[in-house]
Amino acid sequence: MIRPILFFYLIASLAVIASGAFAQEAAEFFHRNCKSCHTIGGGRLVGPDLKDVTKRKDAEWLKRFVQNPKAMLDSGDPYALQLRQDARGIVMPTIPGLSPFMAEELLEMITRESQSSITRFSGAGVSDRPFTSADLQTGAAVFDGTRRLSAGGPPCISCHTLGTLPGMGGGRLGPDLTLVYERLGGRKSVGAWLSAPGASTMQAVFRQHPLQSDEILPLLAVFENASQKAQPANSGSEINFFLAGFAGLCVGLAMMGWVWRGRFRNVRRSLVNRARGVQ
Repeated sequence: MIRPILFFYLIASLAVIASGAFAQEAAEFFHRNCKSCHTIGGGRLVGPDLKDVTKRKDAEWLKRFVQNPKAMLDSGDPYALQLRQDARGIVMPTIPGLSPFMAEELLEMITRESQSSITRFSGAGVSDRPFTSADLQTGAAVFDGTRRLSAGGPPCISCHTLGTLPGMGGGRLGPDLTLVYERLGGRKSVGAWLSAPGASTMQAVFRQHPLQSDEILPLLAVFENASQKAQPANSGSEINFFLAGFAGLCVGLAMMGWVWRGRFRNVRRSLVNRARGVQ
């Protein structure tokens, strides 16, 4: 009788270990891909608070939706369309690696977290104190790279631009962030995004080099200021870049002509003399 009992306990132990591993994997997946737009019990961000979401909609619908939100919207599903409207037209992206199994694990994890009064995913906890001129100055330095990020990440300006930037503006790899504060819904939502970016490009960069709280708050001040005072960066900065490049080309050609003009004359003189038979 001992061996069957030991076998039973072994199987039970393995099941508990596997269950814990799957739960941890689901939590890590949520942190990487969902935390930027959703909380569990912390209120709405860009997307809805997911506390008790399985009580608001059945699990099968939720699994279909999270695996392919665009398909559900294209089908005209009323609930999906309402979610898009509540999110100011922002559509949840299709998340790479979100298999049916992971979708089920996520829903089980959300259900467990919903039963707790304090969860691991209640929000980033961004300070709600008023922004100051010092915040704006620090945020501008963080954005343009004058102040280096403490974790070693690249400055925002390398991929993004703002309508408040002078001259040629910033990068164009990422979207214009002039109205991001308004579009995502303010301090709490943008702060959550900065603490755990949901975009795959930003994840690859900032997973190992996360922004710190003393960098996020000043950046929020910059984004709020840009949203209130500026229009999205237009083609003017691109025209400035083209004109500066063209001017540089002209200056370079003029300098080359000046440096090489004597050599061209010497070569031409020797060819003419040789043709005339002059030694």
